[in-house]
Amino acid sequence: MFALLSDYTIQNVLIGAALLGIVSGVLGSFAVLRRQSLLGDTLSHAALPGICLGFLIAGTRSLPAILVGALITGALAALIVLALSRTTRLKTDSSLGIVLSIFFALGIVLLTFIQNAGNAAQGGLESFLFGQAAAILRSDLYVMGAIAIVALALVALFWKEFKLITFDPSYGRTLGLPVLALEAGLTTMIALAVVIGLQMVGVVLMAAMIIAPAVAARQWTNRLGTMVGLAALFGMISGVFGALVSATGRGLATGPLIVLAVSAIVVISLVFAPERGLLPALLRQRENSKSLRGRRVLATLYRLAAEHNDPAYPAEQKMLDAYHGTGTASALRRLQSRGLVAATRHHPEPTPHWTLTETGIAEARSDLGGASQ
Repeated sequence: MFALLSDYTIQNVLIGAALLGIVSGVLGSFAVLRRQSLLGDTLSHAALPGICLGFLIAGTRSLPAILVGALITGALAALIVLALSRTTRLKTDSSLGIVLSIFFALGIVLLTFIQNAGNAAQGGLESFLFGQAAAILRSDLYVMGAIAIVALALVALFWKEFKLITFDPSYGRTLGLPVLALEAGLTTMIALAVVIGLQMVGVVLMAAMIIAPAVAARQWTNRLGTMVGLAALFGMISGVFGALVSATGRGLATGPLIVLAVSAIVVISLVFAPERGLLPALLRQRENSKSLRGRRVLATLYRLAAEHNDPAYPAEQKMLDAYHGTGTASALRRLQSRGLVAATRHHPEPTPHWTLTETGIAEARSDLGGASQ
């Protein structure tokens, strides 16, 4: 492992993957909470024409020129989506779909044009579609790091404003905040995360890095600060894990492995998260069902006692089974463990009988709204 981590190329990939995961998690949290999960997909596809334009202007495969081009077209796409949603009757998802299709089609046209132009420098340009993490250089990390610092600094600087427009933009307007400008800024910043991830996971898979860490983090908390921190952590872990797995095997692409790693975190979160997970919800539902069955049995004992004007009336268990149409033994044992009922005998009958305790009478009376025996 030490030899693996000391490898220059692997170090570059690990640092790049960690940067991508952190920025994607932080910015993706706002996109998910603002119900703009498809925004990452749109902006990542919209970055393709910017990549091609950056190459055409620079005349070579210059990463800074390509990233600036991707940032410009990504930001332009974000603003067009915002304008369409604000000034037309189109829903946000329709606006996202239209912008994605147009920009990606334009990117494919430009990419095909470059590939057929006979320029030898265009080799590897198509790797931005699916990423090529192994090609990341230390100089590329400086560019990615600078973009990440800018993005995180902006989030920290406008934290309160972004938090307000995420949950209650109407209240923000009443406070005099420039809500439209803040929304445009926050939406455009997603393009920064896309730019960082282009070389790592590529245009096609970048949407997963925007959405998945935030979706996983949302399952574990209801607080924005905690969610953003968890999303950054999940993004970083999946980035590093995917890069390490890719480095240990031959022919394993880093980008898809990173996406698979973060997808696994999403699945685990959806199943096991305490508040929103499927398994805890199933267990709560089962427990509630047991509790409801016990309360029904308790109410039946209470009504029988009231009917016979005897608080200690011994009800036969088979009669309770017949009345409820199912076995009541487990419910009675749970009630007994709580001290609400007690097992008794009713001679000469040999079958088990149950009677309410004082605590059981009080609880049943409370459940039934204070009805007296």
